[in-house]
Amino acid sequence: MRSNLFDASNQERQTNDRWALQSSKMLRCALNPQAPEIISAAGAMVAYQGQMDFSYQGSGGGMKLLKKMATGEGGNMMRTRGQGEIFFARQNNEIFLLQLEGDALTLNTRNMLAFDSSIQWDIRSLGGAGFMAGGLFNLLLQGQGMVAVTSDGPPMLLDCSQQPTFVDPQAAVCWSANLQPQIKNDFKMGSLIGRGSGESFQLGFHGPGFVVVQPSEGAPVVAAS
Repeated sequence: MRSNLFDASNQERQTNDRWALQSSKMLRCALNPQAPEIISAAGAMVAYQGQMDFSYQGSGGGMKLLKKMATGEGGNMMRTRGQGEIFFARQNNEIFLLQLEGDALTLNTRNMLAFDSSIQWDIRSLGGAGFMAGGLFNLLLQGQGMVAVTSDGPPMLLDCSQQPTFVDPQAAVCWSANLQPQIKNDFKMGSLIGRGSGESFQLGFHGPGFVVVQPSEGAPVVAAS
């Protein structure tokens, strides 16, 4: 059988790295019983080789459980353990890896792909913004380990230290954990007719740090019935 489908560029890239991009849109993670488990977005797994065990990632009880019940977040994560390789992708989005070295990152839950279970995490919301801005809830990740995030198109990194920076809530991928975004409304009530909530509210960042922005508002948020 002949086809350019079998070209080397389409074959699995062999590497000893635990986390490795197979392409800009496909992530490969190696697992073994001695390595940390992987927490990922539910539905992000597209293939695996070897023996894997998948389980629901619980909220962890206490305040995390209360936040999960209030926001609906945290229930869309899976925990994977096993021996072999697992592949992740999400809606043909670009994938980027960030190595946490004792520091912290705030991540839009819609852009979370996977992270090492050695990383501590907590669910955060921006007050009432979760309901005003289309269900905006975030993950605070901190500690040691790898994080994989997605971007719907090539991302842009903005420096927030020089001047106030305002971002569409659905376009914000991640930002420095020390930044506390503020909700800003630029529109009068009369101008809201025919506009989506993402156009009405922005996240305002100002201080030493960065925010990563994707060139898209992502998939539309469907309100729960």
